[in-house]
Amino acid sequence: MKEVILSISGKPGLYKLVSRGNRNLIVESLDAQHRRMPAFGTDRITSLNDVAMYTDDEDEPLTKILAAMGKKEENKRASIDAKKASSKELREYFAEILPSFDRDRVHDNDIKKLISWYNILIDNGITDFEAEPEAE
Repeated sequence: MKEVILSISGKPGLYKLVSRGNRNLIVESLDAQHRRMPAFGTDRITSLNDVAMYTDDEDEPLTKILAAMGKKEENKRASIDAKKASSKELREYFAEILPSFDRDRVHDNDIKKLISWYNILIDNGITDFEAEPEAE
C-alpha cells in the first residue's frame, strides 16, 4: 500500500499515517470525517503490512488476502454484509478468498474485521494492496 495504513487497538476503523511528532504519530481516520489526531506510544498501533492470518501452512500476509479479495470483488465493496451474515456464510465467503485458512484459529470476528477494513480501503480509493518492496 502506498500510504502507511494503520490499525489502532481500541479504536474503530483504519488510519493513515500523516506525520511523526516528537513522542507520537499524527494519524488521519479513513472515514467521512478524516479527523486528524495523535497516536501515542501507549496505543497499540499496527501497520496492515505487518498483519497476517492463520492458514494450515504458513501465515498469509493481510496484503495478499486483501489483493485476493479485490480480485474477487473487482475492486468494489464486498458482496457480503459482514454484520448480517451468519457464521457459515462468512466462512464460505472467506474460503473462496483463502481456501487454506485455519478454521480453528480464524474466528468470525476476524473475518468481519477483514471485510470491514477492505470496504474502508475501497471507499477511500485504495486498491493497490500489495506491499511495496522496502528500499535497501
